[in-house]
Amino acid sequence: MGGEDALSDEALMAAYCAGDPQAFDLLYSRHRGGLYRFLLRQSGAPALAEELFQDVWMGLIGARKRYVPQARFATFLYRIAHNRLVDHFRRSVHRHSISTPEGELDPVELLQADPSEQPDVRFLARAQIEQFGKLLVTLPSEQREAFVMHEEAGLSVEEIAAATGVSPETAKSRLRYAIAKLRRGLKEFV
Repeated sequence: MGGEDALSDEALMAAYCAGDPQAFDLLYSRHRGGLYRFLLRQSGAPALAEELFQDVWMGLIGARKRYVPQARFATFLYRIAHNRLVDHFRRSVHRHSISTPEGELDPVELLQADPSEQPDVRFLARAQIEQFGKLLVTLPSEQREAFVMHEEAGLSVEEIAAATGVSPETAKSRLRYAIAKLRRGLKEFV
């Protein structure tokens, strides 16, 4: 395959369906970060996110023979992810805690500030990130899912609707409510 970086995700998926394993590698490298972050934010547990992440990619491999490019590839991929999450939560008796498990590093702790920043700026930034994280996990799961799909995967309202199996109006409402709640919760920082 020449000029792989210029090929659309849909063209890469078509090439993969036709038997080109390099096309899968490119799709994986383009989407692994956003997909993992989506699953982590939805599940709240790194081990579970990793398990679901593997399931999604295996689901994509299994679905390649019936893939029909009716929407963006990202919509197709996040539809598989959405379904895996729904299946997992239906099977689990208890919902997993969204908080950081004891002994694991808080992602906020891992952020490195620019050395030229003043301590008060770093403190404010950290407080804002912490507040955003708290607000994000308190959103109803459907709103959080729509927001993360929009922000992490860049999916449009129509694509979120297709990925989650709801009407575009419902997807739009979920996204709008999520953004409004996040904005209200971050007002003190603006």
